[in-house]
Amino acid sequence: MIDFLFKPFGDMMPEDYARVGFKSGLEIHQQLLTAKKLFCRCPAGRYSQKYDAEILRHMRPTLSELGEYDGTALMEFKTKKEIIYRINRETVCTYEMDDTPPFMINEEALDIALGIGLLYECIMVDELHIARKQYLDGSIPTGFQRTTIVGVDGHVPYKDRSIHIIQLGLEEDACREVSDIGHRRIYRTDRLGMPLIETVTAPDMKTPHEVADVAQLLRRIVRSTGGVRTGLGAAREDVNVSVTGGTRVEIKGVPRIPRIPRLTYNEAMRQWNLLRLRDELARRGVTTAAFSSCLEDVTKHLKKTRYQPLESALSQGMTAFGVRLKGFRDLLRWQTQTDTFFNQEISDRVRVIACLTTLPNIVHSDSPGESLASSEWGNIKKALAARDEDTVVIVWGPEADARLGVQEIISRAREATIGIPSETRQALRDGTNGFERILPGPDRMYPDTDLPPKRIPAERLAAIQAKLPPRIPSLERWYAELGVPVDLIPALSGSKFAELFETAVKDWKLSPRLAALVLAQYPKRLKRKGLPWRDLDATALSSALQAVRDGALRREGLLPLLERVLGEHTTAAALLAAGAPAGDPARELDEIAAGLAGRKFSTTAGAARRAMGLYMAKWRGFVDGAAAAKSFEARLGHRPGHD
Repeated sequence: MIDFLFKPFGDMMPEDYARVGFKSGLEIHQQLLTAKKLFCRCPAGRYSQKYDAEILRHMRPTLSELGEYDGTALMEFKTKKEIIYRINRETVCTYEMDDTPPFMINEEALDIALGIGLLYECIMVDELHIARKQYLDGSIPTGFQRTTIVGVDGHVPYKDRSIHIIQLGLEEDACREVSDIGHRRIYRTDRLGMPLIETVTAPDMKTPHEVADVAQLLRRIVRSTGGVRTGLGAAREDVNVSVTGGTRVEIKGVPRIPRIPRLTYNEAMRQWNLLRLRDELARRGVTTAAFSSCLEDVTKHLKKTRYQPLESALSQGMTAFGVRLKGFRDLLRWQTQTDTFFNQEISDRVRVIACLTTLPNIVHSDSPGESLASSEWGNIKKALAARDEDTVVIVWGPEADARLGVQEIISRAREATIGIPSETRQALRDGTNGFERILPGPDRMYPDTDLPPKRIPAERLAAIQAKLPPRIPSLERWYAELGVPVDLIPALSGSKFAELFETAVKDWKLSPRLAALVLAQYPKRLKRKGLPWRDLDATALSSALQAVRDGALRREGLLPLLERVLGEHTTAAALLAAGAPAGDPARELDEIAAGLAGRKFSTTAGAARRAMGLYMAKWRGFVDGAAAAKSFEARLGHRPGHD
């Protein structure tokens, strides 16, 4: 009997998660920084909302060689969706529409993937085999994704143990969804076919915070190569969660790592509470074998309803169906996630599969005060022969959709007697998740006959290995020994400038704190100023740091110099070649002090700040700012009647 009740997110401790048997693994999809796509020569990373054409397709399931249908294919077929692809001729060719064969694999993308596999200490394959993976949600026009495995059985160190990397794959990205309303789903195809890697970990994380920690660690490892894209949407995490007695449930497409802890907490809570719900149903005698329901068209009983969603729907000629769930009284108000109840599980199925996307799309008798009049509930319960121990659910919409909706209500209620259905869940902004689709079956991969196997010689791996950055854990230990501020270590260890940091410290003898600040924090400061910080490269940073080393630039001038590089679209070398501003800094300091000597300021500090503002506007980075400030305070601080 399950008796543990989940605490609020902030109160859960590691021992609480151990008690429920929390386990989680990651599937991280990370776009690679290449000029071209993976199996064609269209440009990668060129996004646009403009489109030149649209293609319309429908899902139709087919029997496998074993005479079986895939569950996801059947679900998508039931939705009767129109799938529309918006195509920009500059980013998509006939390959993506499956009208021409693929090109050979992008060698640049393959090198990056092999390098990341080596950083994971995977067993690298010596021969690539391209496969087709079924994609049945419509996000790939062909219905399949070309994919290959480049390494298996790797690991990354975490705390006092290792996280097992099951496999590293190289594959194509899918379309971007524009909208999904009713029976129409629209995709933008500019992202389609871009190369990405998929890192699959074992379910080795035992708390929600560990899942986020490992995601951050893997993020830093791949970014350290300089071969991956960054920014919103460049990396997306699928998080697998289970608890004791539950099943693997996949939360799809988490866009930001900080959202992982609350999402995984809520999924663990959901599974645990669904197991408790199953036990409660069994206690009431509602088992899978004993499950009972009946449905009825109840439109005629609601002709005069004042409940606005139903009144509006029926006035448009829609149909309402009622379903009796035997023995389910009050269970649609059974909590599943934070501020979320079992009725949401049912509403989600109706929304996704029956395409009844206008909410609310159901109403139930467990909360009569919020919906129909008691007399209306009475008439409907009588029509369905419902007893006090039963629950009645009503769904409405176009007749075909409402009829499918009521079947989904029955299906989801029956699944409650089993426990937890195998699903793909959608990450929601409030940290909860919602139904997205049935989890695809395991047999969704088959060989691609358009592309031959490809040998990966040991010499190629050795050449890639020689160019790899140091391993993240050893870097972080070294940074700590150097006295790099703790808050800068994670960003620096995963930075593409980690190698430049080593050169600055070891060869140029610069302060580790200064080098870390410039390489790990200055890009963030430039971003906050609205400058194109992604254009900042190692050449500009190297020139700036060497100027400090040579005494041509003071450390105060580093950030202003980089601001000018980005703002004026020039190079650091060109700005540094121009040298210091014209004039004599000592004489101009005297002139500014003299000019302010006769003016009144409330405090000496105020006078000094004004003087420094005038002086450093020209001389910042070329003079000792601290010495100039002391000079101004001394010259402006002894004026009778001014303090």
